[in-house]
Amino acid sequence: MKKGLSVVNPHAAGIDIADQEHWVAIHKEDSYHVSRYGTFTRDLDSMVSYLKDNGITTVAIEATGVYYVCLFIKLEEAGIEPYLVNAKHVKNVTGRKQDDTDAIWMQKLHACGLLQKSFQPGFECRTLRSYVRHRKNLVTIGSDSVRRMQKALELMNIKIHTVISDILGKTGQQMIEAIIGGQHDPAELIKYKDRRVKASDEVIIKSLEGIWKEEHLFELKQAYETYQFHQKQIQECDIKIKDQLDKQTAIVKEGEILNEQDKISFNKQKGGKGKGKKTAKKNQYTFDARSYLRKLLDTDICAVPGISDITALEVIAEIGGDVNAWARVNQFTRWLNVSPNTKSSGGKILSSKIMKKKNYAGLSLRMSAMTMARNKTPLGDYYRRMRGKLGGRGAVVATANKIARIIYTMIKHKKEYDISMFKEAQQNYKTRQIKFYEKKIAELKKAS
Repeated sequence: MKKGLSVVNPHAAGIDIADQEHWVAIHKEDSYHVSRYGTFTRDLDSMVSYLKDNGITTVAIEATGVYYVCLFIKLEEAGIEPYLVNAKHVKNVTGRKQDDTDAIWMQKLHACGLLQKSFQPGFECRTLRSYVRHRKNLVTIGSDSVRRMQKALELMNIKIHTVISDILGKTGQQMIEAIIGGQHDPAELIKYKDRRVKASDEVIIKSLEGIWKEEHLFELKQAYETYQFHQKQIQECDIKIKDQLDKQTAIVKEGEILNEQDKISFNKQKGGKGKGKKTAKKNQYTFDARSYLRKLLDTDICAVPGISDITALEVIAEIGGDVNAWARVNQFTRWLNVSPNTKSSGGKILSSKIMKKKNYAGLSLRMSAMTMARNKTPLGDYYRRMRGKLGGRGAVVATANKIARIIYTMIKHKKEYDISMFKEAQQNYKTRQIKFYEKKIAELKKAS
């Protein structure tokens, strides 16, 4: 490149990735050289050797599905920087010649420093991310099994799932197992009722009087077995997640891992009694994930209203143990896709919408924000105010944005969540409201 923009990455390459072939472009001796490689492991090894032989130190690759993952790992292991970029950013740059291939165009842009690098966490965090995402998928599949169980019961006019709060609680599971085992007498099935079930015996017996059909009993049996299978897989996944958290904690704390005494000490700090009674919740981790995150981050993000240990781990698995990749909190919320993409011209806002892109951490925060509707904390008050202004969907995004900002500050500055930080803001809001209504009253008096 003799003319045009100055070169900032002289040892850069561009790779056009596909499922069956990769095209590699390098700039050497005032000309472009494009090579084609397959996608088998030995082909990737040959490609990496070719890049190293030509002195390439950084390679631009598009984030295309999952096709880039193995190449990303190979480049990383070889000491070559894999520069992952958003495909939209490559297409939006003008000045491309008609005879430029995708690989050459990426090499040109990368050499001139015109590409923005996409965030990728470190190796250990990517491992944790894979386990956490897989666990979330297993929970989703398990939920579908529950839906099919309820459908099979409904087709036999068994209404037990409408009488007890949780069909997969102690009472529900024992009754389903008995039904699958051939027991269809309501007078016998009522014996499995737990004392904590609020419904009367008469109502439960009525709900268990059904039209028994062999085909629907078979559907119920298979759906229940599928659910139990996935519950076992979730437990196995929890073991892997715990082991990975042990590794990451040891790295951060220079060999120190979480022990039982740490958990007891942390529970006392929370105001608990070490091994106090816990409220059972669905799909909870089989280990104390909150204590692990506290040790890893040096702060307790689970103290934020709406953030359970499941949500917290989903977020940390995506962003890693720090927020150093984002210099400002606005960059963090933009990456999470919980702040609008505002377009303006001449000082006038043309549009302000949430981008249509998938971000797992951002989705988890939105789910947490949805629980704020009846929450009695300042975050709950904020959600309800935003719902009055923006509607339900807007309130969810705005509250998720607020939660993201709190988490960013806590992790970056190693601060604990303190509800008193909202007192001044709440007082200011109340003062503004009083002034607003006083002004309205004065206007009404004057009008009358």
